[in-house]
Amino acid sequence: MSFWYNVDTGQVETDENRSRGAEVMGPYESEAEARQALELARARTEKWDDENREWEHRNEAPGWDDEKLDG
Repeated sequence: MSFWYNVDTGQVETDENRSRGAEVMGPYESEAEARQALELARARTEKWDDENREWEHRNEAPGWDDEKLDG
């Protein structure tokens, strides 16, 4: 059984009573994990944002040369 987090109601749902549409996040393996859906999403987004900033910073660093990647 999978668990889902409904962002509209703030409730955890199962496959049996899951709402359809964009208001649910999941699936999650446990009810506890589904309850943490917003925190998990926030942490993942922050990680991706950090990785993007690091990638952009590397591309702006002095001495960056695309030709070095080709050869």
